Amino acid sequence: MCMIASDVMKIPTQTDYVIVGAGIAGLRAAIGLSDMGRVLVITKEQLGESNTSYAQGGIAVAMGGEEDVSLHFEDTLSAGDGLVNRKAAKVLVEEGPSRVDELLHWGTGFDRHNGELMLTREGAHSRNRILHANGDATGAEIGRSLLAHARALENVSLLEWTMCVDLLVRGDEVIGLTVLDREGYLHAIHARAVLLASGGAGQVYSDTTNPAVATGDGIAMAYRAGAEISDMEFYQFHPTALSLPGVSRFLLSEALRGEGAYLRNSQGERFMERYHPLLELAPRDVVARAITREGMGANGESLPVYLDMRHVQAIDLRKRFPGISAFLAQHSLDLSRDLIPVRPAAHYLMGGVKTDVDGRASLKRLYAAGEAACTGVHGANRLASNSLLEGLVFGARAAEMMCQEAEIAAVPVSIPEAQALSSEDDSDLLRRLQQVMWQKAGLLRDAVGLRDAQAELKCVGAQLPTGVERPLLELRNLHAIGELIVRSALAREESRGAHYRNDFSHRDDVHFQRHSVLSEGEASVRFVAD
Repeated sequence: MCMIASDVMKIPTQTDYVIVGAGIAGLRAAIGLSDMGRVLVITKEQLGESNTSYAQGGIAVAMGGEEDVSLHFEDTLSAGDGLVNRKAAKVLVEEGPSRVDELLHWGTGFDRHNGELMLTREGAHSRNRILHANGDATGAEIGRSLLAHARALENVSLLEWTMCVDLLVRGDEVIGLTVLDREGYLHAIHARAVLLASGGAGQVYSDTTNPAVATGDGIAMAYRAGAEISDMEFYQFHPTALSLPGVSRFLLSEALRGEGAYLRNSQGERFMERYHPLLELAPRDVVARAITREGMGANGESLPVYLDMRHVQAIDLRKRFPGISAFLAQHSLDLSRDLIPVRPAAHYLMGGVKTDVDGRASLKRLYAAGEAACTGVHGANRLASNSLLEGLVFGARAAEMMCQEAEIAAVPVSIPEAQALSSEDDSDLLRRLQQVMWQKAGLLRDAVGLRDAQAELKCVGAQLPTGVERPLLELRNLHAIGELIVRSALAREESRGAHYRNDFSHRDDVHFQRHSVLSEGEASVRFVAD
């Protein structure tokens, strides 16, 4: 049986494989590695607290045969706005059905109607291919089944409440990492290979649908270690997060629009026909920018935009969306009765640690999968509900490749036994960082704003506390993520997908139909083809 190591297991100094993150990509990789050696899965919170568990919309998978697979491929390319890595997209859609079959075999309870799997549609999909679980709790159900399966495996250990600090590097290869335990002690762990499956970085923005754990730790660690980072300018803003004063930006799933929801401006008008022929089911970047523009008053004032499902009579909205309905009820709102105020919020990072389709990063023995990775599979804009499938498919592929790594090469590393806790307050710095990213490097960008953001981030960087404790480490990581996003956004002088420049409003395939790449120590952003 797997051991839960929060309090009962001493942190090892050596293991075969280390996985940072216990979401869908990390758990699927752990299952794949379990027959090949000792696997240590590290999460900085309790098990189950990850972006995976907050995924409402569903998992996109072509279960209808070769034609469906081909259409899923084309939909993914179209949403990615000319920048999708075709090889990665082909792997995603072709291997997706078998990975979902595994989930079914492991007891994942997808929603059914008369015994058949229910398939729904979301934005930019050409046919119904979205599987859901418990209405709007798909990620939580997939995470539950993967965790239950991983726990039953003898070689898998799960280490909770442990913060990964930095990678251990010898030359051009990763030989392990350092971690901070719950009591404030640092430890070094050596391994054959390290997989970063640490999720996204939504907390870099003041408005986000991401949980508090999404601080870009894996990407920042890889960058400091010298790994290549790609496509950081492409941050997807979910169009519809609940917009109420003093209330967190609760995600209102794209599945609501898939079931017929309209978007209305402050005058009560539907407006998406002015922006895209697919109306409310247009790609997310288009919808998010449309909502932003409709919410701008002539004198700079903020105007409300609403999600409207009052006309939808064919389905029981409370049954179809139980989690969303329950949250709205806490604020005296009802999908079938009320206009729901919405605005965009940071949701998903298309960029991350640059990898191939087998999860290999530019440093030897380092891998990444899921939202922390960038295979190019999403291009400039992720197709709705492809993210859970990405974690499954590329988590499994990374595990297969990690099995081929060399034996452990332990190298003594001097690690202090303890660190004094800092008394410095980092909350003001965090708010400054988040606000400048939202205002200057959010949905609508230009050179002036991005340079202002760079200057402000430089000031924040000069004031970063040096203590070794979780809030300070997360702030350091978010600062690195912010700088990577801004540098990449300044370098890409065009508008493509989720990256929109007011001063370069058109797509420029001649100069920028390539992926941005950064490495620590390089003065400029490089652009490279697949």
